[in-house]
Amino acid sequence: MLIPIHPYPHVWDEFVRQQPNGHLLQLSGWGALKSAFGWSAERVALVDSDANLRAGAQILYKPFPGGLFHLAYVPMGGTVTDPTEWPLLWRAVRAAAAKRRTVFIKWEPGLFLGDLAAPDPAAMGFQAGPQTVQPPRTIVLDITGDDDAILARMNQGTRRKIRQSQKSGVVYREGDARDAERFAQLMQVTGDRNEFGVHGERYYQMAHGLFAPHDAALIVAEHEGALLAGVFVASVGGQAYYLYGASSNEHRDLMASYGVQWLAIQWAKRRGCAWYDLWGIPDEDEATLEAQFQARSDGLWGVYGFKRGWGGQVVRSLGAWDMPTLPPVYGLYRWMLKRRGR
Repeated sequence: MLIPIHPYPHVWDEFVRQQPNGHLLQLSGWGALKSAFGWSAERVALVDSDANLRAGAQILYKPFPGGLFHLAYVPMGGTVTDPTEWPLLWRAVRAAAAKRRTVFIKWEPGLFLGDLAAPDPAAMGFQAGPQTVQPPRTIVLDITGDDDAILARMNQGTRRKIRQSQKSGVVYREGDARDAERFAQLMQVTGDRNEFGVHGERYYQMAHGLFAPHDAALIVAEHEGALLAGVFVASVGGQAYYLYGASSNEHRDLMASYGVQWLAIQWAKRRGCAWYDLWGIPDEDEATLEAQFQARSDGLWGVYGFKRGWGGQVVRSLGAWDMPTLPPVYGLYRWMLKRRGR
């Protein structure tokens, strides 16, 4: 018999880190980060008779306008140690969400790489959601083997730019709190240049403070005291992912954005990762991506041209799934989305 509990953050985090599909977005620190920016967080777990954690999920709640109802969101989780535990886990999640007048539970299970068996959201009472929170399509790099093997999987242009980045007098290192502040400012520059939205400066500084150095690192590139590029990379559960990247408008010929990405891959290898997720490209099939990337720079198209050269595989996660908990209100929500043309 499994019993639902609300585990202490450190107990929950240790459980997540031990899971092959554990993810940064399921750590308590991610709940703390989002709670500083309009969300709230709750962790629900199932324990056996010996008090061992067997399954669980971190739930993020966001109030709808007016505050009467909430959205419940489970990002890149939950986690079960046996597939038969899924129904019990969702029963516990629904019970927790009901206390907040939740309209629906949005679930983004994420990627299931290697030998991991993906769950079937439809069999658990979910329906395909009309909106995603995280980009559903990405490029995943195989980073097994030595450096030569990883470089051999890349296209020639990317290999050349990585080598060029190492000969340009740029200094690469792991950043500290001061660098996180400078990186946050550089994110604004990058968002403006590539036409995609970014968080405020405090968000990136807080993310660094919560996760580095245990679960993440900020890799930065400097030239003559100026910050040229940086990437925020994380690793949980044997998989690494490139969450945020920024680069200056200055000295782009020094290829610092390639240098920091290469060092981030090496950081992931030292942590025993086999996969490196480049985290987000346009949600189109590979043929469309290749046909259009040179002509488009809006949204994630601007970064696809950079990411495609690293020799990875275009994959799509399980996407976003919704479980209505107040069906009449959820129906109204879907109608409003359709009316807005989303």
